Amino acid sequence: QVQLVESGGGLVQAGGSLRLSCATSGRTFRSEYMGWFRQAPGKDREFVAGISWSGGSTKYVDSVKGRFTISRDNAKNTVHLQMNGLKPEDTAVYYCAAGDPGLEYIWDLYDFWGQGTQVTVSS
Repeated sequence: QVQLVESGGGLVQAGGSLRLSCATSGRTFRSEYMGWFRQAPGKDREFVAGISWSGGSTKYVDSVKGRFTISRDNAKNTVHLQMNGLKPEDTAVYYCAAGDPGLEYIWDLYDFWGQGTQVTVSS
């Protein structure tokens, strides 16, 4: 089992920044692919960013490229999502996920999920 706890969400004005963190515990974090997803009201869960176990490979949805950065610290069993240049359309509940998905953008291929953290961007 892997337990995931997100933090760092909040209310921010457009153009502002937030840094989300996902603290993990349980089985070996280092072997897991980590992803960030988001879900806005009435919309499907959307892949935002993912990072390989080594940190050497990252993926982003086109809408956040150049604004968001995913990173991980395997010594501290944490993964972060630095979000800059936030836009109102980034408003959603953000979830971190762990597993061996193969196709990182498909949410139901992940094994473990956090409870989510709300990000609200005002215009």
